[in-house]
Amino acid sequence: MVIIGAGPAGLYGAYYAGFRGMSVALVDSLPEPGGQVAALYPEKEIFDIAGLPAVKGQQLVDALVTQAQEADPVFLLGESATDLRSGPESVEVVTDAGTRVRARAALLTGGIGTFTPRELPVGEAYLGRGLRYFVRRLDDLADQDVVVVGGGDSALDWALALEPISRSVTLVHRRPQFRAHERSVTTLRASSVRVLTPFEVARISGEPHLDEVLVRAVTGGEELRLPATAVVAALGFVADLGPMMKWGLDLSKRHILVDRTMRTNLPRVFAAGDITDYEGKVRLISVGFGEAAAAVNNLAPLVDPSLGTVPGHSSDRA
Repeated sequence: MVIIGAGPAGLYGAYYAGFRGMSVALVDSLPEPGGQVAALYPEKEIFDIAGLPAVKGQQLVDALVTQAQEADPVFLLGESATDLRSGPESVEVVTDAGTRVRARAALLTGGIGTFTPRELPVGEAYLGRGLRYFVRRLDDLADQDVVVVGGGDSALDWALALEPISRSVTLVHRRPQFRAHERSVTTLRASSVRVLTPFEVARISGEPHLDEVLVRAVTGGEELRLPATAVVAALGFVADLGPMMKWGLDLSKRHILVDRTMRTNLPRVFAAGDITDYEGKVRLISVGFGEAAAAVNNLAPLVDPSLGTVPGHSSDRA
């Protein structure tokens, strides 16, 4: 089988396909496996993985890669799937590198598709000179004055993670309410992070690297000058399914519609993880793992008619 998307759901799907005796190819446009978690949140702690009270994003990805290696998958990294053709007997995936993969079935685990950060309008000139849109290594911001911009989960997570290692952390959000998990908001309120709401960034200045951020109150116009050597703009991302939009899939608001077996409307094509939609859908990594296992077990008879949808127990494996 071929899996498009090497994020958590795709990696777990690769392991499970190997467990069911299939050969697997994994295609992903990113140069490394792990998808959005590895690219954007490697230092972020994740708390809702069964059996792991807390695990950093990169640690989870590393463990998933090790697990997937049991299937001896072919990794086609740095290649975007540009075309998918499915028929009654097989599927074929073509990448932008000209690679053609023929398989008995396909599993789409593309997460949110390709993603680009929403820009901080006043700060683009400082990208690479103090402005960043995500934090790959927390230690890069040790002993710095950091301004985090945003009010979602990522903004609060980074502010709280940087609090013990940065010289100072200020969180700036243009609304009085946050869009983050209640637990994170409560922790933020009890922390030493300076919270400015409703404020927005009016100007970033400094040469050659930034050294000050001017913030302005959304109402009233009060201005504050903040010493800063780093700005983390966590304003969300714009997602795009890209070529998948043209493959003939049934879609709903940039998500692929599936039935309860994780089957799409295309023959031999299944989907799992954040990219899917159905009644009652909950977008969690833990749910994606279960969907990947369900998809692989339901497509197994298409890959090998001698296989059933009931997998048996992994503990019975020699």
